[in-house]
Amino acid sequence: MMEQLSLTYRQPAEDSVSGWERESLPLGNGFLGANVFGGIACERIQITESTLWNPLALGGLNNAIELYLHFDHGDKADDYERSLSLDDAVASCRYNCNGVTYTRECFTSYPDRVLAIRLTASRPGALSFSVCPEIPFVKDYAVKPGDGGGKSGTVTAAGDTINLSGRLHACNVRFEGRIRVLAEAGRLSVAGGTVAVADADAVVILVAFATNYRLASRVFLEPDSTQKLPDSDPGPSADAQLAAAVAQGYDALKARHLADHRSLFGRVELELGGEAAENLPTDERLRRYAAGAPDPELEALYFQFGRYLLIASSRPGGLPAGLQGIWNCHDQPPWGADYHFNVNIQMNYYPAFSANLAETFQPFGDYLAAIRPAAEALAPAYVREHNPERIDDRPGGCGWTLGTACSPFEISAPSCHSGPGTGGFTTKLLWDWYDFTRDEAVLRHQVYPALAGMSRFLTKTVRDYDGKVLTSWSASPEQMTGGKWPRVFPYHTVGCAFDQQMIHENGGDLLKAAAILGIEDETVREQREQYGHYQPVEVGWSGQVKEFSEERFYGEIGEYRHRHLAQLCGLHPGTSISHDTPAWLDAAKITLDERGDDVGSGGWALAMRLDCRARTGEGNRAHRLLRNLIGSRTFPNLWDTLRGPWDVKTFARNEPYLFQIDGNLGGTAGIAEMLLQSHEACIRVLPALPAAWPCGRFRGLVARGGFVLDAEWRDSAVTRIGVQARKGGRIWLACRGLSGARVTDSQGRPVPCEAEGENRISFLTEAGGQYTIVGLRPGRSVVAPRNLTVSRPDLRLAWEGADGCRYNVYRAVNGAPGYETLATRLTSCDFHDTELDFAACEIATYKVTACGSDGSGESDGPTVTLNHATTLDVERYRHRVRQQNLNG
Repeated sequence: MMEQLSLTYRQPAEDSVSGWERESLPLGNGFLGANVFGGIACERIQITESTLWNPLALGGLNNAIELYLHFDHGDKADDYERSLSLDDAVASCRYNCNGVTYTRECFTSYPDRVLAIRLTASRPGALSFSVCPEIPFVKDYAVKPGDGGGKSGTVTAAGDTINLSGRLHACNVRFEGRIRVLAEAGRLSVAGGTVAVADADAVVILVAFATNYRLASRVFLEPDSTQKLPDSDPGPSADAQLAAAVAQGYDALKARHLADHRSLFGRVELELGGEAAENLPTDERLRRYAAGAPDPELEALYFQFGRYLLIASSRPGGLPAGLQGIWNCHDQPPWGADYHFNVNIQMNYYPAFSANLAETFQPFGDYLAAIRPAAEALAPAYVREHNPERIDDRPGGCGWTLGTACSPFEISAPSCHSGPGTGGFTTKLLWDWYDFTRDEAVLRHQVYPALAGMSRFLTKTVRDYDGKVLTSWSASPEQMTGGKWPRVFPYHTVGCAFDQQMIHENGGDLLKAAAILGIEDETVREQREQYGHYQPVEVGWSGQVKEFSEERFYGEIGEYRHRHLAQLCGLHPGTSISHDTPAWLDAAKITLDERGDDVGSGGWALAMRLDCRARTGEGNRAHRLLRNLIGSRTFPNLWDTLRGPWDVKTFARNEPYLFQIDGNLGGTAGIAEMLLQSHEACIRVLPALPAAWPCGRFRGLVARGGFVLDAEWRDSAVTRIGVQARKGGRIWLACRGLSGARVTDSQGRPVPCEAEGENRISFLTEAGGQYTIVGLRPGRSVVAPRNLTVSRPDLRLAWEGADGCRYNVYRAVNGAPGYETLATRLTSCDFHDTELDFAACEIATYKVTACGSDGSGESDGPTVTLNHATTLDVERYRHRVRQQNLNG
C-alpha cells in the first residue's frame, strides 16, 4: 500500500507575490485555480478562472478573485500544520489558538465546478470571522490610456451570499462570481461586500464563477476584439453551479470530488526506494536535497506533483494549460501566461499519455481544432511572402500555420525567432494522442485533419536545393547572432535542424496515419515525394548534431549554452534520432555535452535536457539533471521557477523569480522516460535507470500501442513486468534479462513468446488481457571502455578496457545515421583501420563498445569524430565562439 502523497509545512505562506509563487498551495479543476496560503489571522485564497483573459498586449490571464477570511483569534498559534494531499487534491491547515483547535480544508471540484472550503473549531461557537472577497483591478501602469483595456466590477452581499460582477473591457469578457456562506449555528451579518460569521460551530464556503467566454473558431476569426464574444450574462450559469452545489451539501461534494480525482491520479504509483523522510516538512526536505542529501521519494513526489498539476489545470471542457497552468496572481503575468508554442505548451503535455492522463490532453486538442480556421487564414500570407512560387489559392490549399505566442483570443504566424517547424512541433503531440490511445476515431476526426493541414503548409515552406528539400527561411528558436536573447536579432538561414526535423516528423506521422486510414490524395502524394529529402540530421566536425547546416564545429553560430535544444527535437519529442539511428544518437550526446547540463535559464530548459538524456539512455546524466531541476529550480511548494539557479538552501530571493509550470511537467515526463520508453520499435523497460534508484517499482505507466505497464526491480535489475493490453495485438518488449523470461496470462497460463534478439521478446495479446513476465536473468554487466583515441593519418585506435572484456569497433562516415561494424570480440585494446580513405571523407566517427566473451551484454562506449580542420580553422572557431558569447 502506497503512503499518502502530501506536501507538508509548519508555517503559513507569506502573504505576498513572493509567497504566492514560492509557498502557496495550488488547487484546480481545469476551470478554477486556487492558491491557498493557510494564514492564521487572515487566510488568503487567490482564485484564477481560466477564461478570464485580456489580449496578450494588455496582460493576458487575469486574477479573478482575492478571497480573504479575517479571524478574530489573532495570529499566535501552536502546533501549526499545512498540507496539500496529492491523492485527494485537498489543501488543509490545522493549528491551536487560545485552547481551540481550528481546521480548514478546501478543494476545487471538477464534477461540480466549485471551490469548497470547510472550517471547523474544536469548541462549539468558537468560529468568528469575516468573508471579504475583492476583485483585483488592473493597475494603472498595466494599461495604456485609450487602449480599450481595463477592468470594472462590483462586490455586493445580501444574506449569506456575495455577488461579484464585472467585465474585462478589451474583449468584453463578462464575469460573475457567487460566494455562499453556510454556517452551523452562529450568526451572519452583512456590511458592503462582506459577510461576517459570529460564534459558529462549523462553516462551509462555496465559490462559483462563470464568464461569457466559449471556445469557438469565431473567437479567433473575428478581427474586432469587442465582438469576439456574445454579450451574454454569465450570472445564471454561476447561480446554477452554486445552487447545485448547495443542494448536494459539503459531504456529497467532497465524495464526488474525491472519486473524480482519484480515478485519474490513482492510476500511477511510483516508489524509488530510499529511507523514509522522518516526516520532515517538504521545504526542509528540499533544503537537504539541495545540499546533496539523497531523497528518492522526494523525486517520486515531484513526479506525482507534476501529474497532479496537469489534472488540476487541464480537464475536458476547459482550456489548455498555459505557461502558469491555470494559476496567476499578477496584474501582468510573465508573457501573459500565454500558450507559448516554441516548446513550452508542448512540454506541458509531454506527460499526458505516458503518465496515464490522456483525458487531460483533450483541452489542447479542442483548442487546436478551434484555432485551425484562423490558422488556415494566416498560412497563404506566409507562403506568399516567403515562397510565392508555391502558393495555392484554393480554400485550405496552404494548410494552417502557427507561431509562438497564442491565447484564448489570438494566434500568431511563425515569428522572427522561430521557424515554420513550430507547427510540426505541435502536431507531433497529436500523433502521440493516437499512438498511445489507438483510438481510430481520434485519428480520423482530430489527428489526421491536423496532420494533413500542417503538411500542406510545411511542404510549401521548402525549396529543392540540388535534391535537398530545405526550409527557406528557417530559424532555430530564439538563437541570436549576437549571443543571448534579445541581443541583436535572430539568426535566419535555410534548413536549420529544428525546422527540418519537425517537418520530417510531421511528414512521417502523416504518411503513417494515411496508411492506417487508407487515404491516398494530393496531400499524401506531395508529402511522400518530399519525405526522403529533408535531411533532418546532419553531423558536424565536433561530432555533434548540427543546429545549422552551415555550422562546422559545435556552437560557432549563436549562443553556446543556449537554453533551447532545438536541434534535438528529433530526439525528444520526435523519433528521428533513436537507437535505430545509433550514430545520430551518439551525436546527440555530444550536443548535450556541449550545450551543458546547467544553464542560467529556468526549469523548462533543464527538463528538456532531462528528457533528452533519458532518450539517449544515460540514466546517471538524466538523474544529475533531475537533481539540478529539483535542487535549484524548484520553489518550496514544488512549483518550477523560470529563472535560476537560486539558493534553495536559504530560499534567498535576490532577483525576481517567476513560476512557470512547464519545468514541472517536463520533469515528470523525463522521469517517466527514464522508466519506460515506447517511441522505437519496442517498449523499453528501465531504459535509463540511474544508480541512485537501485530498487523500486512503478505501476500504471503507458506505452504506445495502448499498453499499460508495471515493473519491479532490485539491484538495478528488473524482477517482474506486468502488462495490460487495452487494445490487444503483438507487443515487443526490451529489457536486460528478458531472453529467458516466462510470460503468463491473468489465469497463470503460459503465453507463447518469441525471442527477438538479446534481451527482447514479443508475444500476442488480447484486448483487455493482463500478462505477467517473470524469470528475468540479467547476468553481469560489462564495463564500457574509456579514453578512446584515434591517431592520424594512419587511423590507429586505442582505448582503455577492463579484464575479461571483448571489444567491438564501429565507424560512421559523413554523418551516416548508423555504424558499420569493423571488428567484433577483440581481445586487445587497439585497432587499425586500413580500409578508410579519410582524405575522401568530410568526417568519420569511430565508436568502441565492450561485450562478454560470447558477444552478449554489449555496453555503450566512447566515440571520436575526425575532421580535416587545420590549426587556423580551430583558432578562428575559438575566436568566433568567444565573440558570440562575450556577454553570455
